[in-house]
Amino acid sequence: MIQAFLLAFLTLTGTIAVWHLIVLSIFLGFINAFDMPTRQSFVVDIVENKKDLGNAIALNSFMFNGARLVGPSIAGLLIGIVGEGLCFLLNAISFLAIIFALLAMNIPKIRRKTQSVPVLQELKEGYRYAFGFAPIRYIILLLGLISLMGMPYLVLMPIFARDILHGGPHTLGFLMGASGIGALAGAIYLASRKTVLGLGRLIVIASSTFGVGLIAFSFSRYIQLSLCMMLLVGFGMIVQMASSNTILQTIVDEDKRGRIMSFYAMAFMGMAPFGSLLAGSLASRIGAPDTLIISGAACIIGSLLFFTKLPLIRKIVRPIYLQMGIIREMPTELQ
Repeated sequence: MIQAFLLAFLTLTGTIAVWHLIVLSIFLGFINAFDMPTRQSFVVDIVENKKDLGNAIALNSFMFNGARLVGPSIAGLLIGIVGEGLCFLLNAISFLAIIFALLAMNIPKIRRKTQSVPVLQELKEGYRYAFGFAPIRYIILLLGLISLMGMPYLVLMPIFARDILHGGPHTLGFLMGASGIGALAGAIYLASRKTVLGLGRLIVIASSTFGVGLIAFSFSRYIQLSLCMMLLVGFGMIVQMASSNTILQTIVDEDKRGRIMSFYAMAFMGMAPFGSLLAGSLASRIGAPDTLIISGAACIIGSLLFFTKLPLIRKIVRPIYLQMGIIREMPTELQ
């Protein structure tokens, strides 16, 4: 909220400069580094029945993507009416509602034993746990690959809208909107599921769908077909991301949850900027369509490699589900 108020103040007073934006962006990056793992870990505390965890995470994704779809449209209208400064001010004020909502929550206090352990030692312990436990290791690695190779499709959208589909800003808006609608559909589908069983298999399907959608989109020269492919891309992206989140939240040890969610945040959000740099460099040399073909192929290959690890993941995860009461007997389907 402080960061948003500073941006609004600098804009309204006409003193905003490029270096202000750089500093505020770095500030926001630090905030998100703390906020995202904490927010993801907090979901478990506010869901009483752990069987509903998958639905809660999916609803969280639904709200996130719904806001991403509706927010820019509202902002565009407000900018035309009241200008950028008041938009930033309204954004800052909106954080008050979030703070009041958090303060109004009545969450049972969980007493945990606190030990004075050096930060680097805890980081090393979390790393060893994450990459020594096969299900967490393979989920995070696949998520990192998808974020590195697949997510940068967003930075190439202006090229496709202008040079490939020969459109303008409205074409870009339609493409991004289609991706958002696909993501909403994926979140609604996950929220309607009654069990976390089968999410591993769903990760494979969603990752492959994401990759196929990117490749098909790269070949499309018709706006209608491109919009359909963006629906697939958005759907595959959110289902893969939210399913990975749900499995991690379900199987992780309670005292490691924050650290695992930090690794999740690094894989999901931290790899995307490097992927954007890689995609931009590739696109300048081989073109945006060929870059997306490589991106989609990498996602498909990653999903197939993950598929080969499903039997091992199933073997390790099933006893955890039994202990948690999620399943009462060994089901035959893959976890």
